[in-house]
Amino acid sequence: MAKISKRKAAAIAKIEEGKLYSINEAMALVKDVNLTRFDSSVDLHIRLGVDPRKADQAIRGTVTLPNGTGKTKKVLVFCTADKEDEAKAAGADYVGLDELIQKVQGGWTDFDVVVAMPNVMAKIGRLGRVLGPRGLMPNPKTGTVTPNVGAAVSDVKGGKISFRVDKFGIIHASIGRVSFEPNKLTENANELLGTLMKMKPSSAKGAYMKSVTVASTMSPGIAVDTKSIK
Repeated sequence: MAKISKRKAAAIAKIEEGKLYSINEAMALVKDVNLTRFDSSVDLHIRLGVDPRKADQAIRGTVTLPNGTGKTKKVLVFCTADKEDEAKAAGADYVGLDELIQKVQGGWTDFDVVVAMPNVMAKIGRLGRVLGPRGLMPNPKTGTVTPNVGAAVSDVKGGKISFRVDKFGIIHASIGRVSFEPNKLTENANELLGTLMKMKPSSAKGAYMKSVTVASTMSPGIAVDTKSIK
């Protein structure tokens, strides 16, 4: 069994075993038990009572976090020449079509979000092998396949995140950084969790939001009382 460092042991000791913390308490505590020396990500891990194999229960979507993510996302836009200026003006990091397609086919993935116009998706399809496994394939459900590329880029830069349930029924999402004030993390968490509550499929049986855990990178997790979610 791996030996736990004194710092990690001290952090774990601050978390009461078996306790479900209110969302406000959890966001204050996640800063206190953070073990990293850098401004690490604060992530929510949400276990839903859904069967992701059923189409109507494969939860996915987007939400705009009121306080942003604390990370500037690199956005790649696949578009026709007449939309390039619009994408660049909105802050896109990479804009183009054929040359960028070739670059991605070669394995280049130095970006966080991909936006594409509907009329170029036929060309983008061949990139599924590279983009698909990384969750980067543009999709109308997440607003990343759209003729309004400028608005899509602005949304991403302004704190819009995508989420999707994995095969185990869990959603993993970053809601900020440990440098955020606890109330800012709470607001972001409530925005995501509230969105998920509204998306509950009518066919899902039993408890919908089974468990919520918050943790910063490489630090212990804190169980959140789902009743404290607004």
